[in-house]
Amino acid sequence: PARHPVRVNITDYIPGLSNTGKFKKVEDRDNLALSEVTIAETLRDAGYQTYFAGKWHLGEAGHFPEDQGFNINIGGHARGSPPGGYYAPWKNPKLVAKHDGEYLTERLTEETISFIDSQRTQDEPFFAYLSYYNVHTPIQPYKKRVAEYKEKLKSLKGETPIIEERNARSRGRQDNAELASMVAAVDDSVGRILAKLAKWQLSDNTVVIFFSDNGGLCTRPASSKKKAKGAVGPGCNLPLRSGKGWLYEGGIREATIIRAPGKGQGVVCNTPIVSTDFYPTMLDLAGLPPQPELHTDGRSLVPLLNAEPKEQTERALYWHYPHYHGSGWTPGGAIRKGNWKLIEFWEHDDVELYDLTQDIGEQNDLSKHHPEKVRELQLALAKWRNTIGAVMPIRAGE
Repeated sequence: PARHPVRVNITDYIPGLSNTGKFKKVEDRDNLALSEVTIAETLRDAGYQTYFAGKWHLGEAGHFPEDQGFNINIGGHARGSPPGGYYAPWKNPKLVAKHDGEYLTERLTEETISFIDSQRTQDEPFFAYLSYYNVHTPIQPYKKRVAEYKEKLKSLKGETPIIEERNARSRGRQDNAELASMVAAVDDSVGRILAKLAKWQLSDNTVVIFFSDNGGLCTRPASSKKKAKGAVGPGCNLPLRSGKGWLYEGGIREATIIRAPGKGQGVVCNTPIVSTDFYPTMLDLAGLPPQPELHTDGRSLVPLLNAEPKEQTERALYWHYPHYHGSGWTPGGAIRKGNWKLIEFWEHDDVELYDLTQDIGEQNDLSKHHPEKVRELQLALAKWRNTIGAVMPIRAGE
């Protein structure tokens, strides 16, 4: 997941899948080590007031946001999904509901707006990290907006298409009104925050970064006993293939929006970036010196924001996920270099190769047609794993 590299790999998990595959479970730490220096710690030490609200999911008590550089923590704790759901009475140990029926996303927004209100007259800068639980399961509709999406749903005919996906099934169209309303809740809330920044004339000296940690959950194991809606995930990422938990583009390719004072508006940049780029980017935008030892895997995005000529050498992007995932994913890894992307599936010792400029949906496996490219990318991926000391799964019985 993106949570860990952005704040400085904690295993992602969906309940309901036991580890019955060909590999033993890979042991992984269940928290963000306190020895890691987060972006919040660096900015706090530079004089920033640091604020966190929402989903943390990086460790039990002792590893909460307030232990990792945030002066204020609203709702951040060990769980990745909202305990008790999105409507009060919820069971969040770091956020007490004001009244029954209160909607969690609205509450997190209101707390963040209050924080902005408190900072507008202060001399010190602030860093606010708002991490909505939406649209993590459980899928519970946003009551203020769900009716309009149920109305739109009437225009769709027939049953939900199902896409067969290796050992899983994916939803073949976006026809989930409840999920759509939850996305709308985030959209409305972000709009309220931007309006508040504008009201206090903070837009001209505030950088806003909007992104998601993974693709929507659309895939379930083909062996799942769940029927009807449970046969596939609640979302759809088409034209991208598959979704959360998978290393196809539907699981790892996310749009990012950056609004920065003095930078071009409405500019579309097709250069691939990764969440580890945010750390050096924030330091750069804040006028702070780079700290390469803290963001080895990232690059500042300021040259891209300035539309400067491309001077940096092309880099490869890597993914390592040696775990079984509740969406049906089995252990594997991936590398993207230029337009080429290779995915390894370790249970069956096979690979897939795609040209993303021609095939963003990853439907045409070119591995048999470009064996030299496969060898090149596999060697690069293996070298990277060796460099970082990546833990590989051990086959059951060994």
